Amino acid sequence: MEKEQIIEILNEWNYWDRELPSTIKRDKYDDKIAKFINKDEVLVIKGVRRSGKSTLMLNQIKRLHEQGTSKNEILFVNLEDPRFTNHLSLELFETIKETYLEYLDPKAKPYIFLDEVQNIKNWEKWVNKEVELKQSFITITGSNSSLLSSEIASVLTGRYLSIDVYPLSFSEFLVFKQIVVKNKMDLVSKKIELNRELSNYLKDGGFPRLVDYPNDEKKELLSTYKNSILLKDIVARFKLKNFEVLNEITAFLLANVGIIQSITKLKNNFSISHEMASDYVEYLKKGYLIFEINKFDYSLKKQRVNEKKYYSIDLGLSNLMRVPNREFRGADLEQIVFLELLRREYKVYYYKTSNGLEIDFVVEKNNQIVQLIQVSKSVKDEKTYKREVAPFAKTKLELRLNEVECLLISEDDSKSLEEGVKLMNIKEWLLL
Repeated sequence: MEKEQIIEILNEWNYWDRELPSTIKRDKYDDKIAKFINKDEVLVIKGVRRSGKSTLMLNQIKRLHEQGTSKNEILFVNLEDPRFTNHLSLELFETIKETYLEYLDPKAKPYIFLDEVQNIKNWEKWVNKEVELKQSFITITGSNSSLLSSEIASVLTGRYLSIDVYPLSFSEFLVFKQIVVKNKMDLVSKKIELNRELSNYLKDGGFPRLVDYPNDEKKELLSTYKNSILLKDIVARFKLKNFEVLNEITAFLLANVGIIQSITKLKNNFSISHEMASDYVEYLKKGYLIFEINKFDYSLKKQRVNEKKYYSIDLGLSNLMRVPNREFRGADLEQIVFLELLRREYKVYYYKTSNGLEIDFVVEKNNQIVQLIQVSKSVKDEKTYKREVAPFAKTKLELRLNEVECLLISEDDSKSLEEGVKLMNIKEWLLL
């Protein structure tokens, strides 16, 4: 590409001579990125497509401006700009950098933001060079498996810091709606409003753009997101030919969150080979559409062979795949608890006792099991209460857990229950 064409494209994406657009802060991510952004290591921001990674980059560019960094010392490159499509190569990186230096003439070490970097084959070679020679501060984003931790470690020779980005949490969802909850009194005084917004969150999910999108257009936008993830981040990357089967497995796993599954069951359900079922599940994980959790066992070998549970990246996508007029409230509450545990950087398992009782989540932090969690819509019914509480004692006995917190999360009011079990309202757990 000619430099004149490149600078024209770059000028449209950068803010060298104009104001940055208005964005909403996501404090947890913004603060974490700010802490790492000027290290001599690659900062990797990874997560599902449309989860807000590019906006997080813009928030950092704003912060750098506010702290006195010259606008000329910041370069943002959108590698999904269609004008780059026929030129995606390592040479493009070098030409972009040369063009930027020539036209902007930064006086200090520049901050370079590369959005959707996986579009360029062997991108890591150029990024490694920039970091090892300390020529630039590099931040990259990506939406598929080329930015999974195991793969990053092999290509960046350990010189990276990684941040996982998810769609909006319920707390962030309320911030986007300009609803402030600071304490328990806010939970009481805004109860009706919060109940309404929780239902909206469970129905629409947490992709940032959907928050203020017209209600009659949300389904179409979610469908576009789903197809874009499947086609760009899975079909194209792994050169798949059977899109129909992939789409069917995607719909099944997104719609049926929190259900124990096995590859053999999927193989039989879709009349495909065991290898194909296994591969397609792996591809969906690598596209960040689903998460897989193991049944907890002190034997790692047994963990690998036991049946798995699968959760969705977003309830909006799950609801897109579901049949109408069915009740999913309990499963949906379990889904948002699972994602919140990931945001809080816990490692999560499920457990099934020897007599078939299931604990929704066995929660690990720093190699220690710190919580057992059950999630239920309500436990006011005595039969439901006994079913939800019974697995705690048996699980503690079988896993030899003495001092572990037992938490039952529901839409009921918070209170202490029998045998050290704590009942917590889900809004309180999510927001305070």
